[in-house]
Amino acid sequence: MNIKDAIKELRNSKKRNFKQSIDLIITLKNIDLKKPENKILKQIALPHKRGKDIKIGIFSDNLTGDNVINSDTLNKIAKNKKEAKKLVRKYEFFIAEAQLMLTVGKTLGRYLGPLGKMPKPYPPKANVDKIIEDLKKSILIKLRDNPTIQCPVGSEDMKDEDVEDNIKFVFNQILSMLPKKRAQIKNVYIKLTMSKPIKIDIK
Repeated sequence: MNIKDAIKELRNSKKRNFKQSIDLIITLKNIDLKKPENKILKQIALPHKRGKDIKIGIFSDNLTGDNVINSDTLNKIAKNKKEAKKLVRKYEFFIAEAQLMLTVGKTLGRYLGPLGKMPKPYPPKANVDKIIEDLKKSILIKLRDNPTIQCPVGSEDMKDEDVEDNIKFVFNQILSMLPKKRAQIKNVYIKLTMSKPIKIDIK
């Protein structure tokens, strides 16, 4: 089924009382994931927004807000393994003042690193709002021990053409990371959070 028809079919799925994400699922073949070079952990920005708001954590001693973690709080949390893991799970991405990167690395690096959540540093006069807006269009592509990649490419309230653009963009990004390109693609699906997957063909 082509992407357009698959998106239309998704829209006929049972309605839920929350806004569902649209996920792209790619199953792979002929790839040895015991080799580190075949694993993927990469952040990319979508052509269109994800359609769903995501939480961005900020490590800063100069800003205030519910999503700001200053160095005092950072050092306290780092002493509590449970709280550290809770903080890392709370936000999808992080940014940090450049001068705090060393502290973040020492205190939370062991939790952030494996999840691909190490913060992006920003200089003193950076436009933080702009950085956050850009991050809200971003997703993380992961390929670890299971030969399947699943990532959000939009939400059900987005325009069909925007979702299609995002799907094609992400597919081509993943393709470029595979050593044998299309020869390693087994199947491609899209699904809503609570729907069954629909198999698609991407030319």
